[in-house]
Amino acid sequence: MVKIQKVEVVLATNNVGKLHELRTLLLETNLECKPQTEYQIPEAEEIGLTFIENALIKARNACCYSGLPSIADDSGLEVDYLQGAPGVHSSRFAGENATDTENLEKLLDAMQKALPDQRTARFHCVLAYLRSERDPSPLISIGTWEGHIGTKKIGHRGFGYDPIFIVENIGQTSAELDIGQKNLLSHRSQALRKLVAQLQSKRLFLNQKRPPIF
Repeated sequence: MVKIQKVEVVLATNNVGKLHELRTLLLETNLECKPQTEYQIPEAEEIGLTFIENALIKARNACCYSGLPSIADDSGLEVDYLQGAPGVHSSRFAGENATDTENLEKLLDAMQKALPDQRTARFHCVLAYLRSERDPSPLISIGTWEGHIGTKKIGHRGFGYDPIFIVENIGQTSAELDIGQKNLLSHRSQALRKLVAQLQSKRLFLNQKRPPIF
């Protein structure tokens, strides 16, 4: 039997929910994913105006401190009624140290006067893979997940805005979906499938156990 060589990669996030999703989605690969907390990596200052800018900032920061390749996620919710907000400020919509509940409640409050056809929204995810802090050609992948904003919290799974994000063509919130359903549909799984394909095509990711099950 051929021994599969593991490739150690830092996941550049301290968000427990994101870490769990990313590690679950990468279980069937040869990537040995470790959170940046294991390397005492400080959080990067997210000063970018776009998801792509922030993903690159976080990935480069993780590479700099660890000396290892890194994968960084920057994601958020774009609500049409709010001209794209909360966007890159999704995790701090209600303030710099806001909880998920505080962010969610602020969004519901801001949407009180929105009519049913004005509640369209989508989750965005950008994943960036850097081989090193000086990598001149980072890999970028993007996923989007369409839906609309509900009027109250429903469901107990997931994190962030999941309890009020009603998935297009399903009629349930993201927080009502089981992990298998979410991993088939979510913005993060879409972005990750594309990233895995890029890694394979660039011959940066050769020893896969079997095709990822998303």
